[in-house]
Amino acid sequence: MSRTRANASQFGFTLIELMTALGIFLLVCGAAFTLLATSQQRSQTESQVLNSFQEARLALDQMVRDVNDAGYPPPTFLIPGTPYNTTSTPFAWSPGYTVPTTCTIGGSCITPGDFDIIIETNPNPQDPASQVEWIRYKLDPATSTLMRGVAQKQTGHDPAVDAATFFAPLVQNVVNNSSAAQIAQYQAAYPGMFPSGNPVPIFSYTCDSGAVPQPCASTGNSPANIRDVVITLIVAAPLPDATTGEVRLVQLVGRGRRINPNQ
Repeated sequence: MSRTRANASQFGFTLIELMTALGIFLLVCGAAFTLLATSQQRSQTESQVLNSFQEARLALDQMVRDVNDAGYPPPTFLIPGTPYNTTSTPFAWSPGYTVPTTCTIGGSCITPGDFDIIIETNPNPQDPASQVEWIRYKLDPATSTLMRGVAQKQTGHDPAVDAATFFAPLVQNVVNNSSAAQIAQYQAAYPGMFPSGNPVPIFSYTCDSGAVPQPCASTGNSPANIRDVVITLIVAAPLPDATTGEVRLVQLVGRGRRINPNQ
């Protein structure tokens, strides 16, 4: 009789109980996989932000070094018949640039731009076979890519045209020259960027004008008077933030100071 009661008390799970347990299990698994996917997306976003930061940092260091070396060797090192072995000006512009004649800002040459700079220097002075080169940085607005081109200085040539022939991508997703709508979107997440809602120049200049260096005017300054170049890079990560959907930006600022004399 006791055996019968024991067998009678062994009940299994009902269908409702099985369905309830399965539903709870699926909810837990779904939440776990959602958290995992979000974590992976966030990790990917942070990795891309870090890559963008490192890419921009390397490019900024390269540009600062080029500006620091601008104008070497100076015109006093000129050997007759070899104008390509010395710099006519620290910063070369076009059109109208001829070797070794110096052009003037607002005159025969293009005014130094917010998103375009041409540096004239010998980056390898220890090599006796090396000569002065034109190094040009220019932001391509169509692709948001900062380009870098290097060409050897040649008599009668245009540095802008020659250097552009050798353009290669240096930094991608540079957003300094964004549209007003894009800037408004960026400012919602980064209020400190893009003051007054305007594009931020990549290059801004200080000239030796008078006793105190001051921002270069649009006219009346020679490229030889440019002393400092402030470089500002604002770079966007390729993917938006996984949580908010907003664009991730990094901003880097550096200053190149020409240390070579004019003469």
